[in-house]
Amino acid sequence: MTLVRALWHLCAVVGLATTIGGLWFVSQGVRATATPGPIETTLARAARHYLIPAALRARTNPVPSTAESLADGRAHWADHCASCHANDGSGDTPMGRGLYPKAPDMRQAATQDLSDGELFALIEHGVKLTGMPAWTTGTRDGEAASWRLVRFIRQLPALTDADLLEMEDLNPRGRAEWRALEEERRFLSGTLDVPDPLPGHPH
Repeated sequence: MTLVRALWHLCAVVGLATTIGGLWFVSQGVRATATPGPIETTLARAARHYLIPAALRARTNPVPSTAESLADGRAHWADHCASCHANDGSGDTPMGRGLYPKAPDMRQAATQDLSDGELFALIEHGVKLTGMPAWTTGTRDGEAASWRLVRFIRQLPALTDADLLEMEDLNPRGRAEWRALEEERRFLSGTLDVPDPLPGHPH
């Protein structure tokens, strides 16, 4: 009888917590402009940590830290990640600021204290109910690219102005920017009055 009563009390507590959580969630609406509070942030990070299998969290980076691997990771970051996370990892981009939760400053301890395995898992498999997509390709080459990104993420707090300048040339460009660059090139070469050879394709 005591066990039944204990189970009843447990179900009541769980039910109450679920009801309160549901009402709170509904009260927040679907807008992504809010910032998660400290309790939500702590719970979400703890859940993320423990939902990554321990064996995966414990994996070490098989890619050596070389100038080549870091350069490759830097180029990959500039092309794939910077639109949300910014070249410097601050998350201070229109896309990053518009997410819920907002893109974190990956130079800070909340990211840098994660294990290599955790970072790899987050890159490969993404995070549900956030803006972080899964980048896995299911191939060895794809995994190697993710491990090189992990190497680069470790370098974010120490990026130099030269690194950031180089990355700007590797960022994706919109049609208007390509058009402006093409016009600048033609002006400098003295061919601005010549019809654009690629009027429908700024690349």
